[in-house]
Order: sequence, then structure tokens, then C-alpha cells
Amino acid sequence: MKVILAQSAGFCYGVKRAVELAEQTARTRGGAMLGSLIHNDNVIAELNALGMRQITAPEEARAQEAVLIRSHGERREVIEALVARGAEVVDATCPNVRHTQQLVSEAEAEGAQVVIIGEAQHPEVIAIASRCHGALVGDSPAVMEHWLEEGRLNPQKSTLIVAQTTCIRAVWKNCLDFLKKRCTNLKVCDTICGATQKRQTEAAKLASEVDVMVVVGDRKSANTRHLTEICKEACFRVVQIETAGELSPDVFFGCMTAGLTAGASTPASIIKEVYATMTEEIKNETKLTEGESFEEMLEKSFKTLNTGDKVTGTVTAIGSTEIQVDLGCKQAGYIPISELSADPNAKVEDIVHVGDEIETYIVRVNDVEGYATLSKKRLDAVKVWEDIEKAVEEKTVMEGTVSEVNKGGIVVSVKGVRVFVPASQSGQPREADLSSMVKQSVKLRITEVNRARRRVVGSIRSVLNEARIAAQKEVWDNIEVGKHYDGVVKSMTSYGVFVDIGGVDGMVHISELSWSRIKHPSEIVKVGDHLDVYVISFDAEKRKISLGVKDRTQNPWEVFMNTYQVGDVAKVRIVKLMTFGAFAEVVPGVDGLIHISQIADRRIEKPGDVLTEGETVEAKITAVDEEKQKISLSIRAILTPANEEEEEED
Repeated sequence: MKVILAQSAGFCYGVKRAVELAEQTARTRGGAMLGSLIHNDNVIAELNALGMRQITAPEEARAQEAVLIRSHGERREVIEALVARGAEVVDATCPNVRHTQQLVSEAEAEGAQVVIIGEAQHPEVIAIASRCHGALVGDSPAVMEHWLEEGRLNPQKSTLIVAQTTCIRAVWKNCLDFLKKRCTNLKVCDTICGATQKRQTEAAKLASEVDVMVVVGDRKSANTRHLTEICKEACFRVVQIETAGELSPDVFFGCMTAGLTAGASTPASIIKEVYATMTEEIKNETKLTEGESFEEMLEKSFKTLNTGDKVTGTVTAIGSTEIQVDLGCKQAGYIPISELSADPNAKVEDIVHVGDEIETYIVRVNDVEGYATLSKKRLDAVKVWEDIEKAVEEKTVMEGTVSEVNKGGIVVSVKGVRVFVPASQSGQPREADLSSMVKQSVKLRITEVNRARRRVVGSIRSVLNEARIAAQKEVWDNIEVGKHYDGVVKSMTSYGVFVDIGGVDGMVHISELSWSRIKHPSEIVKVGDHLDVYVISFDAEKRKISLGVKDRTQNPWEVFMNTYQVGDVAKVRIVKLMTFGAFAEVVPGVDGLIHISQIADRRIEKPGDVLTEGETVEAKITAVDEEKQKISLSIRAILTPANEEEEEED
């Protein structure tokens, strides 16, 4: 049994520089530290002993006194207040943090908005945010989505994104991916400290190789807290401590190897003390458990294990390649990670934890070396077959993932068992490309099981049909005139479109698609589009629903009357040519007539000699009949001067 120390544990360059500056200031002239120089009470106590007093606000500083700015940096207004009091500012801000401060300050000068990925209440982030106005601080896509909804984040505006130097790489990536999809002008500055990233990477790798991981650092330290979170993703027994005195012998029970890392604010002296204590505790852990008699241990040692037996034990340790199980006898039990679950995507931490009682199958017993190889996966497989056979009898719906396409259908993996689903039962249209279903999660019903031949047949279609019938019932039970639905266009004809509103199709007539005159629905919608539709009428017996799309609260005639008056010139769209003239759309839903005599400043045989349908032209509004809601238009009135018109009329 051994203790492995991470290479990058302890002080980083920025923290080391800050402590050295503080020690140098203390020895030469003394002074004050504004806030905690670093997140470590032991280091702060040592600096206090050297003559560096601690203050919490600029007002406590004395004139001409040297005041040390912590490694996290400080707000711009605080530094300005210190200078105003006549204090000597000794800036121990980490160079990486100062660089980030400069970036956001330059971004503000350029008129860009700033996004900081980090903890809003962390001193470093507060200091960075003070270098610009209105900086947005968050550490998750959910927070950023909220910014967009509130209008605080403008996706079209030039945007700078930076990170807290101790930010977890995965958090940064998630936020960056979100902003890349939404911001059109994004400038990315990855300001995560290289030393921080190296420390986190080493800690993650070490945690995956040991049985227990110890993280040393002040509990107020963000980078120490992040180290602990990262280690917990790779190791199932992680302890965060500040000093060696917090270590408990129970931490190392059943462990073969222990890992040790430390946050950037942890001095070497504390790391050495913890390392020595861990080494001693692991030695002590090998001693016999107190309180257990020799007779009891002897009785346990007589218990024999046989290949093929089912045994129950307690998980005592979880490593990167195997899980140790106490079976209550002289042989130690081990479950290789590959024998834990049939699901290749399953995570160990989701299945077992130290202290769990677990039932397994004995694969092999090695009496010479004193261990037994176990398998949970094989025992689960037996139970799965029992569950599948039961599902046929009870018609239970099961879930699985489509793993492949083969001749005549697809194969779905249900708890590690291959279930064949014929193409006709896949729920897809005939001649559809079934390869698109690979890796999809599906629900199905088992229809046939032959355990001897290991053959299982299932149907996705039957589950989909039941869901469709239930959805249709839901629609018909709750439908009412005026109710809105999020519909999907399923098909279209020359006279309208059919829209699925949740398992039931309704008809939107072409006249209900838009206030504008259209010749075919394809001009404004296509199959697959989502439409906000409302119920105009329905017949439950005939199973017919009439739907509308256009907004009936907006009366086109009122829009026209509020926008134009007689004598105005408007841009109109030619929608229909007749022998006596042309109809033109003035506003969506309102057409006016341009008589053939008002189309040109010369005599024409037919409107088509000058105009084409769909063309946009300027026309003068010459008359409005409010009662009949009719409009007269004239192109000629624009082309012919007013005095010439009068002469012609004379």
C-alpha cells in the first residue's frame, strides 16, 4: 500500500509571488493586507506574525502605509480609494488575473459586452467585473438562456467571453458552446490559468488510479473546491481537508493506494505533514479489526467459494479497473469493471458505491492467490431473461437502444439482450431508411421469447399505436373552439394544408393561412413546419376539425384605414389581372382595383400589356368606399401631371 503525490500540488506561480511580496513588504517596512491575501488561514497567520496586519476596507488603511492587494485582485474603485487616502499600493494580483482585467477593460472601451464564466461572488470575478460596466457573470447555459430572455445579453452585439482563472474546463466548454450557437460576433479569450488546468488534469488522472483521494486546501478556496469536484468524478472516495489533523483512519479502510493533491493556496509544509500522516494511517489500517475475536475470523475463513455460486458481499473499494468486495471469508472478491454491467455507457458511480451490499456470480476461484473473480453482469443477464419472459405475459413496455439494422428489421438492445424488431413493427413508413434509428432510445413490447435459442422479438409499432390512440383521445376530450395548438404540417393540397395537433389532423383552408391572397399553400408553408393554429370548428362524430392560422384580432381593413387616406401613394402588389383592370394588394388582406383606364398614360388593349401578377408598383389611392370596403387605385395619376388631367377632362 502506498501514497502517490500529484506533481503539481500546492502553490502556483501567482500565489507564490503574492506570498513572497507579502513577506518582503513585512520585512522591509511592514504594512497591511486588504482582505485575505490567499485562501489559506495558516499562511495568513504566519504573515500576521511577521507584521502584516489585515484590513477589510480602504478606510482602515493609514496614510503612506504599504497596502498589499491580494492575488485575486481588487475592484478598481477600491484601489482608487486607497490611492486617495495616500496609501502605497503593493499589487500582488496574479499576472493571469491582471491580464483578464485588461481584456475586459479594453472590450468596454470598444463598446463590446462582456461575459465572465465563473462564480459571481468570488473576489477574483468581482475584481474583473469592476473593470467594465454591465458585465454578465454566470457558470451555466441555463443562466445565459435567462439573460437572453430578459434581454440582458444581445446576441447581435460584439461580445467578449473570458473565464475565472480557476474555472473547471468542462464548465467553460459548456458555456462557450452555448454562446457560439447564439452570438453572431463572439470574441473568445480562454483565460483559465495553465497551472490550474495542469493541476486539475493531473488530479483527475491520479484519482482514476487510486482507491482514495485526499485534497488539501482551505474550504474557502475555489480552486481547491474545483479539484475536489473533479476528483469525485474519477474516484468514489474523496476527502477534502485543511490540515493533517482532520484525517481519519476510516478513510483508508480497504485501500491499496491513496492519492494526494492540494489547491494553489496550500503551502508545502502542510502538504508534507498530510503526506506523512497518510503514510502512517495506511500502515495502521493493515492491523486486525478491533473487537473481532480470533474464533469469529477463523469461522469465516472456513467458508468456501465455488464457481457458479451466487454470493452477496459488501463493496469495500472501487478502483479504476476493478471493484473489491468483502465476501466474509478468506478469499477477497474482485469484480472487473467489464463485468459490472452489460451497458457499455453505464458509469460505475451510478451502479455501486463503497459500503453497498451487492449480489454477484462467481466466475473463478483462485485458492492459491486467495481471491475470487466475480461478475454482476452475468447475474444480471439471468435476471434480465426472467424480466423479459415476464414482460411477454404481462405485456409490459420495455426500453432499449437501437444497436443495428439487419435483414428485415432492426436490433434493439434491452438490458444487454438483443431484441429483433421486424421492419413492419418498427413504427417507420414502408421503404423508410431504418439506419436513421440506430442509437435512438425506443419503447417496445416483447411479443415472442425463445430462451433456449436466445431469440426475442419485439414491436415498437404497437407502443406507438397505443400512444397515438391516447393522444387522439386527449385531443377529442379537450377540444374547443378557439383553443390554440402547436401543429405540424403533415401534407398539403391546392385548397389548404393538413396539420397534426397531437395525433389528430385538422384542415387549414388556404383562405385561413394568410390575410394575403395566395395561389397555393406552398407559398408560405412547407411540410414539417410548426404552426400556431386555433380551432374554428369541429365535428366529433365525423372526426373533422377546421383550423385557422391568421390573426383575427388584426382587421386588415382597419389597418388600411389607419395607414392610408385618399390621395396617398402606396406600394401595391398586383395579385390578379382581369379584362377590365387589375386587383392589387395594398395591405395584407385588402385589395384595390386599378381600372384599365388608370393603368397607363396611354390606351392599352389589356392590363397584361403593362402589368404582371406578383409585380410591385406605386399607385395613388383615388377613392375609398368605407361601407362596401372598396378601394380605387390609379397608376396613371402618378404618371400624368394634374394640369394635364384637368385639360383632358375639359
